[in-house]
Amino acid sequence: MPEMRDLKEGGYVLVDGEPCKVLSLVKSKPGKHGEAKARIEVIGIFDGKKRSVVKPVTGSIQIPMILKKKAQVVSVQGDSVQLMDLETYEMFDLSIPSGRSFNDGDEVVYIEVEGRRGFPDK
Repeated sequence: MPEMRDLKEGGYVLVDGEPCKVLSLVKSKPGKHGEAKARIEVIGIFDGKKRSVVKPVTGSIQIPMILKKKAQVVSVQGDSVQLMDLETYEMFDLSIPSGRSFNDGDEVVYIEVEGRRGFPDK
């Protein structure tokens, strides 16, 4: 399992079961009574909540398996979009992120993490 010292900004980790993107990583030097610590600031991929984690640099951390896939827009209904996966032809709906727009027939990239789907950051 990866350790805290192996993380990099822009990478992904699981915090409290939520897949998150690493925004910043700060490592401190070992003190008189302990080992070096690492503090990471992360933001949830799906919920957008900011979190922070402090652990020893040798502490283990879980890394999520993130799959990037392509889909075609079948229809747009209000604030959601109906997509068809271009490999499996599975149909599913996703919420449209603010600041993004889609048209019928567009090809888009989406991510799948821990059985959940969403659009990657632009």
